[in-house]
Amino acid sequence: MTHRVQIEYCTQCRWLPRAAWLAQELLTTFETELTELSLKPGTGGVFVVRVNDEVVWDRREQGFPEPTAVKRLVRDRVAPGKPLGHSDRAAE
Repeated sequence: MTHRVQIEYCTQCRWLPRAAWLAQELLTTFETELTELSLKPGTGGVFVVRVNDEVVWDRREQGFPEPTAVKRLVRDRVAPGKPLGHSDRAAE
């Protein structure tokens, strides 16, 4: 099964470094589960994370995500049951 993550970020706001850092965190955590991770330039303050075209995080509704929160949301969709180590413990 293919699992694609897309991080759409605002170029006007200069959020590429934030998007790239989050991408690195996800690729490191899900190196065997993800088949693709893309960065999509956008405008208008957008910062949206999608898994297989499903929005799992939208900055306009939820603020900027902590990597651990995004990792849990991605995990639930691409590798349910995968332990996330310290990321899981932080949620408790």
